Parts: sequence; C-alpha cells; structure tokens
Amino acid sequence: MAFTVRDCWTGNMPGANGTSSHGLDEVREATGAIKAVLLDMDGVVYRGETILDGVLDFLAWSEGMGIRLLYVTNNATKTPSMFVDKLAAMGIEALPDQIITSAEATAGWMARNVQPGSKVQIVGGPGIWNAMITRGFQPANSPQAADFVVVGMDFNLDYRKCAEATLAIAAGADFIATNVDSTFPSEEGNIPGAGAIVSLLQTASGVEPTVIGKPSPGMFEEAMARLSLQPHECLMVGDRYETDIAGAQKIGIWTLGIGTGVTSVAEFRGKDQPPNFVVQDMAEFLDLFRGSNLLGCRRTGPH
Repeated sequence: MAFTVRDCWTGNMPGANGTSSHGLDEVREATGAIKAVLLDMDGVVYRGETILDGVLDFLAWSEGMGIRLLYVTNNATKTPSMFVDKLAAMGIEALPDQIITSAEATAGWMARNVQPGSKVQIVGGPGIWNAMITRGFQPANSPQAADFVVVGMDFNLDYRKCAEATLAIAAGADFIATNVDSTFPSEEGNIPGAGAIVSLLQTASGVEPTVIGKPSPGMFEEAMARLSLQPHECLMVGDRYETDIAGAQKIGIWTLGIGTGVTSVAEFRGKDQPPNFVVQDMAEFLDLFRGSNLLGCRRTGPH
C-alpha cells in the first residue's frame, strides 16, 4: 500500500498550537528544508537486540539522499562506542559522534554548570560512569561525600544503591536525572525504565530532580550544535510522545511519531498537539517520504 502525505500528516506545523490551516503543498515545500533526521533508538531502530522492520531500507535511502543522521537516545546504559557496536551487530554503520545519549548530555551540562572535579554518587550503568569520568568528575567514596547524585537506567539496581543515593540526597547532594522515561522497551515488552528508579528516589528523598534528557531541550540543542543546523532543518523520529515528540516540538523541530514503541498511532493522533506526521513503522515512513517528495527536496530560490 502506498501512503500519501494526507494519510500521515496530522495538520500541525512546527511551532503551531493545535491543528494548522497550512496546505499540503506548503508542507511539502517546508519539509524540503530538512537536512537531518534525529532517530530515537529503543522502539524506533530496534527493540532489545532485534532490529525493526524497514530500518535498513530507510538508512540506505537516507544516505543516498544525502540526509544526515543522528541517534538521540535517553538510554544512558551504554557509551557511544558500545552503541556503535550494538548497531554494527544489526548491520548498521555509525560513528560515536553520531550518537547522543542522555548520559553524554548530562555530563556535558554538568561540565558547563558545576565545579570541575565534583564528586558523584551514580545509580546507572557504564554509559553514565564513562561520561562522568571522561568529564573529570570523581566517584564519591561515601554518600555523605557526594556533591551530586546522578541517576539513569540501572539493570543491576539493588536496595543498597537506592539507600546510598537517598542518603546522599539527604546529606545535601544535588539530584540529577539523566531521563525520566517510565518504561524501557525490551523484546518481551515494556519494563521499568529510568523514570521508575527516579520516582523511587524522589519518593524516598522528598526531592525533585533536575532532568537533562528528553524532553528537556539540552539533548536537542546538543544535536543542533553537532549538525550546525537550525531546528526547522531537522526531523525528530520517536516512539514516545512525552519525550521524543513533546521535547522536539518545544524548540520547533519537525516531528514524526512512529507506532513501533511506547505510544500507539491512535494515541499520537489523539494528542492536543500531535506530531507533524504519524506512521505505523519505518516501512511506512520510507514509503511516505520516498513517494511524496517530502524529505530531501531542496528549494532553488531563497527561503
């Protein structure tokens, strides 16, 4: 089945509130300015260790069209190099600087805003540890010595880690969350995510964290900086409305909701401010943009 612009466009334009009156020709012209696609990973590119249908075809097509790609993920469990290896095992070639994780964004934000060499109590995996150590932060040798508690997804979470993090916050450490995704997509289904861990610690400590990952603007601004592009020149593809889509909408990035992860197609379309486009999967995404001249079309005159 061939999908048309009218099938998948929701009526929104970036920065518009609710349904827009822009015509389809105007949408087609505007999306011709898109030079890069920002891809969430879990639920968009793969689920667990399984690549999703249509992804390889889309990546091959985008490369042929000269569309630049960044992988922008709230998953803080891995380093960029570890993600490169994971993608390579699925037949996807990527470079470390094409991957922005919430751990990298958090470490970058802290490097710009807090005292160098501060001590951190970490609840999370190697992605957070690597990002923090690389930026010069030091592991705290006790909860009372911590300047910051940094929390992300932790597949080895235990009571001791939760207790030490709570004690550190109670002793005055600032509470930082890499992201607050309530669930984490796996091959078996959605499991508790970093947001569930953050909520546990927030309940125990009575302190609300500073959140760096999507939907906060920091990760999107990092993507713009790496690409040297403006928001209207980028398209965010995400499976979770409240992080991928809502966050990108706040700064005027084009958005596409995909129904292969957390938020369903019906849920995307039912939002007060839905994504600009909604598709079921990557195959439909590729069919839409390849067949309707929406992406990669360049205007020859002035914008």
